[in-house]
Amino acid sequence: MKNFLSLLLLLTLSVQAQKKDCIYDVEEKTDSTSLKVLPNVLMHEKIFGNTNEYLFFALLNDNGTPMLSIQQLQKSKDFIKTNCIAKNSKIVLQLMNGKIITLLSSDEESCSALSYDSKENNNIRILTGYFYFTKTNYEDLKISPISLMRIQFAGETKDYVLKSELNSETLKTTSKPDSYFMEYLKCVE
Repeated sequence: MKNFLSLLLLLTLSVQAQKKDCIYDVEEKTDSTSLKVLPNVLMHEKIFGNTNEYLFFALLNDNGTPMLSIQQLQKSKDFIKTNCIAKNSKIVLQLMNGKIITLLSSDEESCSALSYDSKENNNIRILTGYFYFTKTNYEDLKISPISLMRIQFAGETKDYVLKSELNSETLKTTSKPDSYFMEYLKCVE
């Protein structure tokens, strides 16, 4: 009986601890709609010469459907070419257990928007896209870290090696890109 009570207490604390991890930027619910959006997490950072590139992920649940939002931010004193996400764009994740997970672009087509920072004389491009999870191997995202990610943009494919820990010098943040889904997928199911 004593062991049973200890186990029950541990399970209760575990469930409460998991719920505490889920901090939302947006959490709205009405009679007909429901939306939960987690904060952006830095997944990749590349600083080379005058050019900085950042890739952020944010999980969301839109009316019961879990989705992934990606945001690519590029900053450079030089010209930055346009990147687009089309209907046939995909994100392909290779997990450390060897399995491959594919996320499909939502029907939206979007291209990076250009702006100019006159204070620092930088061109800035921001691209945002939304991707659906498929049922195939979805559960594996919760238990296996990611080793490699491929994003198929419109007209270009980019590969990213995801780190187990990413310490951003410019943003002053720390993230764990390879275990992102293991940590946060539970928050949008």
